[in-house]
Amino acid sequence: MSLVHRIQQHFADSIATKQAALESLTEPIAMAIDLLSEALANDHKVLACGNGGSAADAQHFAAELVGRFERERPELPAISLATDTSILTAVGNDYSYDQIFAKQVRALGRAGDVLIAISTSGNSANVITAIEAARERDMTVIALTGKGGGKIGAMLGDDDVHLCVPADRTARIQETHLLVIHCLCDGIDYSLLGD
Repeated sequence: MSLVHRIQQHFADSIATKQAALESLTEPIAMAIDLLSEALANDHKVLACGNGGSAADAQHFAAELVGRFERERPELPAISLATDTSILTAVGNDYSYDQIFAKQVRALGRAGDVLIAISTSGNSANVITAIEAARERDMTVIALTGKGGGKIGAMLGDDDVHLCVPADRTARIQETHLLVIHCLCDGIDYSLLGD
C-alpha cells in the first residue's frame, strides 16, 4: 500500500466512522446538550476527565466553555481534572493513580453538577472511580466512549448519557469525540443564547 493510499484510507475510515456516529449519536448528543444547558443555567458546573488524548479532550471542552466556542458569551464554569500536575502526582503517589480524578470530584463536585467522563475503551479505572465519586455527589454523568462502551457503558444510570462511538480504533474514536465535543459546545451556546 502506498503512502498516498494509506492517507486516503485514514480519511475514508474517519468519514465512515462519523457517518455511523451520525446515525447512532444524534439523539444522545441532544440529550447531553439539554442536560449540560440546564445545569449551567442553574449555576452548576462541569467537571471533565480522561487520560492521554482524552485528557486533552477534557481540557479542550473546559477551555471552550470558560473561554468561548464560536461566539462571544458569558464564561461558563468548567474544570478539566487532568490539568493540575501537583494534584495528579500527589494523589497518584499517596493513594493510587485510580484515585486522581475521584478525589477531585469529591472535592469540587456538588449535586447538580455534570461529570464528562472520557475513555475510548470505556475501561479506564480512574475514570470509573470518578463516575463512582460523581454518584456519591449526586452528579449526572455524560460518558464519551467507544469500543462498545466497556465497563463504563455498563455502569451508567438512567439519568446519565452515553455517547459511544461505533468504532474500535482509538484514532477514529478520538476524532469523533472531538466532533461530539464541538456539537456539545455549539448546542450549549444555542440553548443558552438562541440564534
